[in-house]
Amino acid sequence: MPDVKEVSAKSPKMERETLAVVNYGSTIEESIEMFGADAVNSNAFANWRVTLQAAIRRGHLAGKSDEEIQNELANAKMGVAVSGGSVDPIQASLAKFKLMDADEQADYLEQLRQAAG
Repeated sequence: MPDVKEVSAKSPKMERETLAVVNYGSTIEESIEMFGADAVNSNAFANWRVTLQAAIRRGHLAGKSDEEIQNELANAKMGVAVSGGSVDPIQASLAKFKLMDADEQADYLEQLRQAAG
């Protein structure tokens, strides 16, 4: 028997929130019966993709190479949290610096000079 779930979303710029009530399967088997295996698998992968992309971005901020990131994700499993690992603050700072425009970079360098005394 399908379960009912409430889903809400806010649009702050429009000062609006809507609540929708939807049916979904209470088990994976029920979800497959209701929506089909392809739809359930496609949606599961779409959600997992977001998790994997977050792990890749954390790797970028940590200054890891593409190969290191690939090695960490090679055995990733859907539904199992990907370790956040540790972020090297120097590498994260350098990565952020590269995204700054020239004025922001100049301000940042000045802050570093002041901090160095």
